[in-house]
Amino acid sequence: MNRVYNFSAGPSMLPMPVLERAQSELICYGESGMSVMEMSHRSPDYEKIIADAEANLRTLMNIPDNYKVLFLQGGASTQFSAIPLNLINLKPAKKALYAVSGQFSGKAYKEAQKMGFNAKCIATTKDDNFDHIPTITRDMVDQDASYLHICFNNTIYGTKYSYIPDTGDVPLVADLSSCIISEPIDVSKFGVIYAGAQKNMAPAGLTLVIVREDLLGYADETVPTMLDWKVMADNGSMYNTPPCYAIYMAGLVYEWINSIGGLDVMKEMNVKKANVLYDYLDSQSYYKAPVKEGSRSMMNVTFVTGDADLDKKFASEAAKAGLKNLKGHRSVGGMRASIYNAMPYDGVVALVEFMKKFAEENPKA
Repeated sequence: MNRVYNFSAGPSMLPMPVLERAQSELICYGESGMSVMEMSHRSPDYEKIIADAEANLRTLMNIPDNYKVLFLQGGASTQFSAIPLNLINLKPAKKALYAVSGQFSGKAYKEAQKMGFNAKCIATTKDDNFDHIPTITRDMVDQDASYLHICFNNTIYGTKYSYIPDTGDVPLVADLSSCIISEPIDVSKFGVIYAGAQKNMAPAGLTLVIVREDLLGYADETVPTMLDWKVMADNGSMYNTPPCYAIYMAGLVYEWINSIGGLDVMKEMNVKKANVLYDYLDSQSYYKAPVKEGSRSMMNVTFVTGDADLDKKFASEAAKAGLKNLKGHRSVGGMRASIYNAMPYDGVVALVEFMKKFAEENPKA
């Protein structure tokens, strides 16, 4: 087996025990005589698969009973539209607030504006190239707003909120695509949590939405049915054929994390990995970590040499050494190591050793 260390920002690595389990069940799931990919979503076998996936996620994230779990399609980007369509009518002012801390929160904000909603940006770090998370205090949050939207972890820039903003009576909506199930989080502090699955949970194609029940039912009757959360909740995520196999894979991931001790253990593993990389970056001067301390992501670590040609050479030679997909996003340049849940500790150690070797063999002018 010629497995590499895949540092892709997504789709990303999946845990080996999950892949092996899926491999063993690929052709025939249980006694069904068929693959999950061939199975009717209305069959008893599949109904148990999706029910178990939700139950394992609820246990994993300690999701309160008054929250609905939705397994949807369309990617997290579709939720940029679904969020205002479902929530804007919560309060008479029909106002939406956004904090822009990177590309995806910026896209969410622009989508709300594009759709003609009264959207207001209350905080951004754009002028600093998003090298830190903005400070949001309760007095900044207009209490007549229907919601405040944030992106909790910024995949491209390698930043993460170290706190949950106090929004008063305004529901907090958070995109957790690149940090979900990486550590414990108090779901009750949020009105809505949503995430694309392809970074920490499953193959691409599944989008998770966790929504507090009292926030359902505010979509206008003109809202497309497939974007109406209440319709999806009332139909148990199966108004139409859901992304069956991706949900099955997510369920295996939830089950695996629960089996190793849950999110407390997952956080310990992720902190240990991130510390190895950040400790090295802080100990030398060849590479620079552009993100300010206090805003650093455990999941996405960005760094640069300061020389575009060296950065390009680094990514190329790292790939040849079995360290794949380290090229940084064009908005930042340099390198980006996405060290999601499935990235083993040894993979991060191997990266640091390569970084040391590369610095020795490629001195700067």
